[in-house]
Amino acid sequence: MTTQTIQYEYEPGLFQASEPNKYTLDDLGSGEMILNMGPQHPSTHGVLRMEIVTDGEVIVDVVPHLGYLHRCFEKHAESLPYNQTLPFVDRLDYMAAMNSEHVFCMGVERMLGIDKELLSSVNGRRIEYIRVLVAELNRLASHFVAIGTYALDIGAYTPFLWMMRDREHLQRLLEWVSGARMLYNYIWIGGLYYDLPVGFEERCQEFLTYLKPKLIELQQLVIENKIFVKRTANVGVLPLPVAINYGCSGPVLRASGLRYDLRRVDGYSVYPELDFAIPIGEGTVGTLGDCWDRTNVRVLECWESVKIAEQCLTQLTGDLKRTRDFDPQAMAPKKIRPKAQEFYIRGEIPKGELGFFFRADGRSDVPFRCRARSCSYHNLSVISEISKGAMIADLVAIIGSIDVVMGEVDR
Repeated sequence: MTTQTIQYEYEPGLFQASEPNKYTLDDLGSGEMILNMGPQHPSTHGVLRMEIVTDGEVIVDVVPHLGYLHRCFEKHAESLPYNQTLPFVDRLDYMAAMNSEHVFCMGVERMLGIDKELLSSVNGRRIEYIRVLVAELNRLASHFVAIGTYALDIGAYTPFLWMMRDREHLQRLLEWVSGARMLYNYIWIGGLYYDLPVGFEERCQEFLTYLKPKLIELQQLVIENKIFVKRTANVGVLPLPVAINYGCSGPVLRASGLRYDLRRVDGYSVYPELDFAIPIGEGTVGTLGDCWDRTNVRVLECWESVKIAEQCLTQLTGDLKRTRDFDPQAMAPKKIRPKAQEFYIRGEIPKGELGFFFRADGRSDVPFRCRARSCSYHNLSVISEISKGAMIADLVAIIGSIDVVMGEVDR
């Protein structure tokens, strides 16, 4: 038996960082040093490196470096027909695939001019109510991950287990609908992949009834917890003018006091017909726009998503109940070929505003240009602004409170 020796040669530059550091030793003042947090640090979500300039334990500056997860979404979208791009849309914010699909399909439908048909027919209205139902269930699942992992980031293990337990119920419901656990490809242009499974409405209502006491426990365990309040109140304060200037959206913006939600502002789909509130930060236990406010807004939004889901179930078991005549793909065009135009669509996903820009040439079913406007990218950019003067340990709390998903940042 012979032994083979394999020799590896070092290739210069192979292991260089994706981006050079902004600061050098010459830039540092007396007592300052450069530290790198991530990408292996749990709270940096595996693919985010934070270049930190510190003076002892105090942060002087933070520079986020992106990379390691580039998905080439735009180039994929510009080489495939609109309907074949949907699986790639799922992989932007993979914690909220239903919400992202809804926005993308809504944009293509408006370019085709079939969006009003969806809201004017019984068949189309059932499609829209199902879309909103699954989107709000996915919003709950996304917020559960955000809250659970955030508590884990700053030292609390039990909330993470409780959130993952309840998220698993949601994942099973959405898997029952679509056949996939996280990347659903369920909302299609002009319709849905399929109708809700028989018995889904009843099972979903049972879950929502079960969930309400659990949300009360969540508020007591996390939001009202004395240790959690001390770790998050008055930390990472984001003033409203700064949030607006950086293009922040979603809970990050609303926690700073602005009641701005695209489900109300743009009034898309059947959201104008539904009764729900827009929670905002109020500085209850600290300063308006701090880490505690951002977490509290997400918890309050969970209550509103439950209300929306229950209203959708009322419609889907009442005036829009299932019939043999229902066709989930009745509005889907044979050929998806919009007229020559430039079009931008936006919608409210759990982390903020997701937008898609399309340029159609009128001759092809493949977009000439497609661009995604990522909410996590804008929210992440504000970290350096709100971290200066904080402690190193507080930076973990600040990053977690932003709730970024790197799949849509490095898209």
